[in-house]
Amino acid sequence: MSLIQVSNLTFAYEGSYETIFDRVSFQIDTDWKLGFTGRNGRGKTTFLNLLLGKFEYQGSITASVDFSYFPYEIPDPAATALDVAYQIEPTLLEWQLLRELAALEFSPEVLDRPYSTLSGGEQAKLQLAVLFLRENNFLLIDEPTNHLDLAGRELVSRYLNRKKGFILVSHDQAFLDGCVDHILSINKANIEVRKGDFSTWWQNKAQQDALEIAQNERLRKEIRRLRDTAREKADWSDRVESTKIGSAAYDRGAIGHKAAKMMARSKAIEKRQSDAIEEKSKLLHNIEVSDAIKIFEAPFYTRRYAELMDVSISYGEREICRNIRLRIEAGDRIALQGANGSGKSSLIKLLCGIDIPHTGEVRVASGLRISYMSQETSHLKGIPADIARDAGIDESLFYAMLFQLGVNKSQLEKDVRQLSAGQKKKILLTKSICESDTHLRVWDEPLNYIDIISRMQIRDLLLTHKPTILFVEHDRAFCDAVATKTLLL
Repeated sequence: MSLIQVSNLTFAYEGSYETIFDRVSFQIDTDWKLGFTGRNGRGKTTFLNLLLGKFEYQGSITASVDFSYFPYEIPDPAATALDVAYQIEPTLLEWQLLRELAALEFSPEVLDRPYSTLSGGEQAKLQLAVLFLRENNFLLIDEPTNHLDLAGRELVSRYLNRKKGFILVSHDQAFLDGCVDHILSINKANIEVRKGDFSTWWQNKAQQDALEIAQNERLRKEIRRLRDTAREKADWSDRVESTKIGSAAYDRGAIGHKAAKMMARSKAIEKRQSDAIEEKSKLLHNIEVSDAIKIFEAPFYTRRYAELMDVSISYGEREICRNIRLRIEAGDRIALQGANGSGKSSLIKLLCGIDIPHTGEVRVASGLRISYMSQETSHLKGIPADIARDAGIDESLFYAMLFQLGVNKSQLEKDVRQLSAGQKKKILLTKSICESDTHLRVWDEPLNYIDIISRMQIRDLLLTHKPTILFVEHDRAFCDAVATKTLLL
């Protein structure tokens, strides 16, 4: 057991006026299974890069362990999976690798395949197995769930629960709860470390937020009382001072003295008011913006929106899925689930009119307007306002919703390509939410890279406004809460 000590850490990117970290201090134990959470853009990946020594910073970070980062950059992805394992860790013993892979239900035969032909989930499992074989190493795991289907997430969560000595960045609540024993959270105003899983941390945070809100309301009342008293005393001193006019000289002196005393009391009360206002500003410092987001759905003339009848999809000789039947009706919130490669994305593209080789029948009601959100964000460019204008969306509404999802003003002024992956996904998601002439929303893994607090807001949005939606998502807690129907491929 040893400690990683962070002292007075201050960091800002070169040329930026935004300070990512400002005199931050905390310590973590190298035996911990540490979940790392916080709103998108708060600096989680930046902090991991600071641990890796990639940037210069003020303050100090001391540790007696080496750091390894996931995902690892593969120099030769055309090599076999086994050769890639040796590229990552040249000193590994093959029997140890096979032991780790067995725990991840990774077939040994896959090691002979080119690494580039492995699925994202298989690549993630191989890298984790190899990196955990390194001795005296603290592993920095950055969002592994984005490459894993639901079953894969549960498997990797159990695997990590048997390990120790890592920081895990993930926005999947169930995944974190299954494998961490401490939480490192980047809040609005500070960084804190707490013992327990994410659900325990969130419950404690909710209690702390409620306490701060109650304190804030009491303080508001006190400030109103002080303000009224200060105004009353100031008026009193003014009235006393005004009585000096026409009075005898000896009376004017007494009256002036009395007015001065009243003015001093008034100033003292104003000082108390100012102090109270300053105290109030220290409250609510970590309460996240969690206002309800609204979504509008255009009325449609029929209840039945679309239907897939015995649809099968093949790419060449490889059949992806067979004889799929699905009916989408107004008010449905349908979760499309299945293992990676089972045809989920292909089915929703087909439904949206994208040319996908298939047999069977796809029926879409005449005039149905679909808002499609893809997994990819690479096509985004320009500032968010450009995206809103191109989509015919009201900019003020678009910006207001992004702000509620934790995207701040300075980020809204940047080119989208400069933003984090989570912020890009929020822009895509908000675009679809704001398209008010839409009848059906089709979202392909909308929550990838999006922080947990925003996921909760999106969940509440769908439960409150009940739009018609077909979505692919691997976040079990989200699917269980939102879906009215589930189609398992």
